[in-house]
Amino acid sequence: MDAFLGFLIVAVVFTLILFAKTVRVVPQGEEWLVERLGKFRAKLDPGLNFVVPFLDRIAYKMVTKDLILDIEEQEVITRDNAVILTNAVAFVRVTDPVKAAYGVTNFAQAIRNLIMTTLRSIIGEMELDEALSSRDRIKARLREAIVDEAADWGITVKSVEIQDIRPSPSMQKAMEQQAAAERERKAMVTRAEGEKQSAILQAEARLEAARRDAEARVTLAKASAESIRQVADSIGENPSAMWYLLGERYVGALDRLAHSPNGKIFVLPADLQTAVKGLFDKKA
Repeated sequence: MDAFLGFLIVAVVFTLILFAKTVRVVPQGEEWLVERLGKFRAKLDPGLNFVVPFLDRIAYKMVTKDLILDIEEQEVITRDNAVILTNAVAFVRVTDPVKAAYGVTNFAQAIRNLIMTTLRSIIGEMELDEALSSRDRIKARLREAIVDEAADWGITVKSVEIQDIRPSPSMQKAMEQQAAAERERKAMVTRAEGEKQSAILQAEARLEAARRDAEARVTLAKASAESIRQVADSIGENPSAMWYLLGERYVGALDRLAHSPNGKIFVLPADLQTAVKGLFDKKA
């Protein structure tokens, strides 16, 4: 009885183990690859599946949902020998698990390396300013370049996004110095242009002032000539009025000289009496 009971227990345990190795439940979003004696035999879809125990084994459990692959940051040299840092992220999906498992050793690492090398090649054909401002174009070229290679591995590349693209610290410092030098150059040009315009305006002002001064002198000379002509016409052949006018101005000038606040010494002409007498004799 004990032997039968022991046999029964062994049979139940063996049956349970056999059932466990026969039944496979594949979760949604995965596909399992089965090998029999080392050779690919079948692909198990999500749900309940059966395999031959001890002969079949689950070799690969492939995730068929979208995968996010981070592409590590790397240094890239542009066409004008500038060093920039860039990284990316790729969104891929396994569409053929058999190719993904048997076509490449590690499809995720293969995609990462492919993106990194292709990214270096694309940016290496650009100059620094073009690379920093052409993120969308780089993304489009990158996806176009890797889509065929990925398809051979049973991978569909849905999108590749450039996360960051920036100059290296040393290059950024050089760019800041260049920008500062450019700003200083523009400031110097602006100052020089301002000084030039100021000099031109000052020269034009001096020219205008000289022209107006000359016009004023000509006008004054014409007025003086006209005044003299009118006085001469008024006097005619009788000079008495002229002598009287000159004498009056002569005496007025002496009076102003005598009452000047700055005058310390008053000098009278030696011929004052003669001059005054002569004036009044002529008037008479």
